[in-house]
Amino acid sequence: MLFILVSFIILALAVKHFAWGPVTKMMDARSEKITGDLDYADQERARAKKLATERENALKNSRAEAVGIVNKAKESGETQKKSILSDAHSEAEEVRQRARSDAQKAKQDAMAGAQKDIANLSLEIASKVISKELNADDQKSLIDSYIKELTVNESK
Repeated sequence: MLFILVSFIILALAVKHFAWGPVTKMMDARSEKITGDLDYADQERARAKKLATERENALKNSRAEAVGIVNKAKESGETQKKSILSDAHSEAEEVRQRARSDAQKAKQDAMAGAQKDIANLSLEIASKVISKELNADDQKSLIDSYIKELTVNESK
């Protein structure tokens, strides 16, 4: 039993001297590698979180800008619409005024022409009446002939 005890102690010392150091170094290196990998993973996770936050902020800003652009476009469209409608109304009013003016002038010209024609007719009738004394039948035939003359002149 003593031999087994001495052999075990010698074997334990030999293992400690030759194998324990390299195994411990290997375990320490592996522990450091795992710790480094965990630190790297934490850093990458924090970096990914930061990037996600930045992208989210950029997306919110771009949405706000898009809403602003759409609102500006709507306001510009409304302004142009009002301007076009205002121009169209003023142009229509000018056309109406010109039409009224032209109609008034045409009416005055027609009235002046009618007055001139009536005056000429009155003069002709008066001169014919004066030149001959008419009885009732002659007056009727004279009036009928002038009405026919007026109808013929108007159709020309």
